[in-house]
Amino acid sequence: MIFQRALRSELVSTAGAVFTTLFTITITNMLIRILGQAAGGKVASADVVALIGFAALNYLPQILILTGFISVLLVVARSYQDSEMVVWFASGLSLARWIKPVMAFGLPIVLLTTVLSFVLTPWAARQSAEFRERFEKREDIARVSPGKFQESSSSDRVFFVESVSGDASKVQNIFVNSTANGRTSVVLAKEGSIETNARGDKMLVMEKGRRYDGVPKQSDFQVMEFEKYSVVIGRQADVVAGNKSVAALPTEDLLADFNRVNAGELLWRSALPVMALMLMLLAIPLSFVNPRSGRSANLLIALMLFVVYSNMSSVFQVAVAQGRLSFWLAFWPIHALAALTVALLFSLRLNRNSRWHPAVVFGAMRRALRSRREAS
Repeated sequence: MIFQRALRSELVSTAGAVFTTLFTITITNMLIRILGQAAGGKVASADVVALIGFAALNYLPQILILTGFISVLLVVARSYQDSEMVVWFASGLSLARWIKPVMAFGLPIVLLTTVLSFVLTPWAARQSAEFRERFEKREDIARVSPGKFQESSSSDRVFFVESVSGDASKVQNIFVNSTANGRTSVVLAKEGSIETNARGDKMLVMEKGRRYDGVPKQSDFQVMEFEKYSVVIGRQADVVAGNKSVAALPTEDLLADFNRVNAGELLWRSALPVMALMLMLLAIPLSFVNPRSGRSANLLIALMLFVVYSNMSSVFQVAVAQGRLSFWLAFWPIHALAALTVALLFSLRLNRNSRWHPAVVFGAMRRALRSRREAS
């Protein structure tokens, strides 16, 4: 009982450090990427924090799987390196006795991974897509940053405004460069505002300006001055549709329409909790290290196994989505191979530490002969 409490305490503290490290690295990478998108006008600056949160939920299952795997690996390897396992085996205890406390630590991780995989991650994908699409569907002038050239969503118009009013409905000193049918139109206006016409279309109404029309590299440009000039910047039909990708579909929708694409996504979601369980079990026999050597090799092998396991699950997901395998035929092989690997490594370690293992028997014989020679 004392051993189990001490082991759980060490596993929890190690998991906290591992999770903090992995989560910080992930959040930093996402922060750099999303801030770059905000600076490039691809997402709204006000949505950056929300998008980072949604992206963090998307990566959280993999982070939890790695956290459980690495934590068990480090704690058991530390016991080997500090020669605690020598005392453990000398007391007649088996390596299999570690399974129960490791599972007591790992089952909450498996349950949380299940909830994230089946519920929270699809919800985060839908929310992120809606935030991005809502920004894409905003009227062009509302997406313009003062003092910066900005391309419209249709890629046929470039805006520049010197300043925007507090309610973002009025702008001053406007430059608009648009291209249509091989002709270029440049509009300069002192100020403008956003209005809605009778059909519900968004209009940019510019006042007190000048328009230049013509074909590049030709001299027949037309120059017109105007008091008011309107440009359509948003159609009533442009509505936010949300993310229609299969990764954003709720699990109940995947089950209701069990086609091959939805089956592939369901296969991936169901693989994550099983992967978390198998990797933590695999970490127990995989943690063996020579006390005279370091733990770097085991950690590299563990990371390689995680990458291979994850990629093989993705391969089976694609195979199901493409109709080359059925869901039930693709679900069990990779997990069965992982379970077989766990059983094989446990068998090797248990036999290696058995009192009847040849190495143990020969070691005992050498010690007996040495003692007899010393006695004589």
